[in-house]
Amino acid sequence: MKEIKLTDVGRLRNEVAKYKKGRKLDIRLFNQVARLAWLGKIVLCPLDPEDPGCKAWLLHMQPLEGLAAGIVKVDEDLDGMPFASRIHILDAEQGAALAAILREGMETRVRDLQALDRRDFYFEKFFDRDRRS
Repeated sequence: MKEIKLTDVGRLRNEVAKYKKGRKLDIRLFNQVARLAWLGKIVLCPLDPEDPGCKAWLLHMQPLEGLAAGIVKVDEDLDGMPFASRIHILDAEQGAALAAILREGMETRVRDLQALDRRDFYFEKFFDRDRRS
């Protein structure tokens, strides 16, 4: 078994504290990730759900595919990231904001799909509205 010697416990505590706080994305990157969140292309979870003092979020970004990839513009540095760098540890504020954006996008898509399910295309397209009254 490999042994790791700890010589500076204070430094180790500082590193752990930095992870527990998370990091902020810059404005440009946050806006890009927010677009992915609205489309449901991110996965968010608490970094350490068992530690009430840890408010950071673990973020995983999924690449855009299909029609969304052709329409939504994502910066090359975000789109060209290697897989490992698509995982970030966010601070509490930005993580909560992205969770709200993810929820908003999901609710909007659900409303649109429910409206589509209730819509009757036949009558709308084949009967003149003026003659119906």
